[in-house]
Amino acid sequence: MFSAPSLFIESDVDELAGVLGEYFPTRKLTQTQRTWLKFCLMGILLTGTVCWAAFERAGLGAYRMQALSWMFCCSKIAWDLLLQASLRLVVHRLGVVEGVLVTDDTDHKRAKRTKRIFNAHKVFDKKTGGYFNGQSLVFLFFFDATDELSRVFRFCPDPKQVAWRKEDERLKRLGTKKSERPAPPPYDPAYPTKEQITLALIADFRRLHPDVVIKAVLADALYGTKSFMDAAASLSGCRQVVSELKSDQNVVSRNRKQHVRDYFAKRHGCAQRIRVRGGQEIEVIVESARLHVCAHEKKRFVIALKYPGETEYRYLVATDLSWRTLDIVQAYTLRWLIEVFFADWKLNEGWGQLAKQPGEEGSSRSLILNLLLDHALLLHPEQQVRLENKMPAWTVGSLKRLTQGEAILECVRRVLTADNPAQQFAVLSEKVKALFPLAPSEKHMSGRDLGRMEPSPSLRKYTKATSLGG
Repeated sequence: MFSAPSLFIESDVDELAGVLGEYFPTRKLTQTQRTWLKFCLMGILLTGTVCWAAFERAGLGAYRMQALSWMFCCSKIAWDLLLQASLRLVVHRLGVVEGVLVTDDTDHKRAKRTKRIFNAHKVFDKKTGGYFNGQSLVFLFFFDATDELSRVFRFCPDPKQVAWRKEDERLKRLGTKKSERPAPPPYDPAYPTKEQITLALIADFRRLHPDVVIKAVLADALYGTKSFMDAAASLSGCRQVVSELKSDQNVVSRNRKQHVRDYFAKRHGCAQRIRVRGGQEIEVIVESARLHVCAHEKKRFVIALKYPGETEYRYLVATDLSWRTLDIVQAYTLRWLIEVFFADWKLNEGWGQLAKQPGEEGSSRSLILNLLLDHALLLHPEQQVRLENKMPAWTVGSLKRLTQGEAILECVRRVLTADNPAQQFAVLSEKVKALFPLAPSEKHMSGRDLGRMEPSPSLRKYTKATSLGG
């Protein structure tokens, strides 16, 4: 419960409005929009949802859920610029000058049938090997010496491409020649691929933050193509792009073509110690070589890497041949931090629970609110002290619990400092009863008739005769 947003959220939204007015003078936030935004960010932090009914209860009825929903759907807030302004604010406040761009995507499971959830589609489940109905989001992270910033874009596959691949696979199984199979349909600009989305996000980041130096771009195996790695290096203004190769990709060494796994199978890697998230050091097996990658049509820095407990190598590929092997391996460990963000974001910042706003605008705007809260937590006074002194940052969960405790104390303080505390407490008690009504239970037997559970005299003779006859 809270009677007013926390001071750090008040300050963050006011500064955000100032940045928005500075860079986009015609799209300023009104005072009503600021108040609504502060209330929603506080509501997400305390309830862990994007749910107007939960916000109304947490705010002790300060705003009705119908009014909150109307502002979300109908108010002319500059939604398309809020995240840009927030990124500018965080970069300025944290004094960011250089860092690493990392791209990744995450899936969120939805109900089997979703008529009003935007971009819900059939998603491959990496855990089970099956499929589920859900949404896919592509993220671009910026890691610097203090923390990470993030940009996000929704992804949905082109239905025509999906249908073509399905039919193409069916014909392959039947043994149909490629020349006799239908050609793939042209790409629809309305359905950009994950590679195209990521490149657009990199270009946007470079345009919005021209003074920030990008040291490297990191991506997983999905982006280990020549087109992506060359384009990412050009758009980001850095020479180093690191991704992964499949084990059966061809490389050439001394005029001999072979699979990358076969090349490294003949070599014995050496043990190296690297630092991973949390400052922990682990021992990995590493072997590297500068090889001509056939699919890339040029020489790349290829690294065979095996983490503790793994039996097979994974193969990193880098564009800049002048880096040391261990520096590339160490830089690539930053991708591990993305999983920490996803866990925090879904558990504590409102995306995982009841984030089911309908339609395209509902999905995108709830995402923006979630990420604005993440940026606000980076600027929390307790967090900034840690970051400025080069100390490990506080977790999102601990900041959330601290804010919840402070909200309760503030509510108690307002009651005690009121002109008539007893009357103020009585008013709050009535609000609690109205906002948290008791609901009848369906699992208890109280008030239910069990029915007649005993033999019927008229049927005893029939039962006796049946048993004798049997």
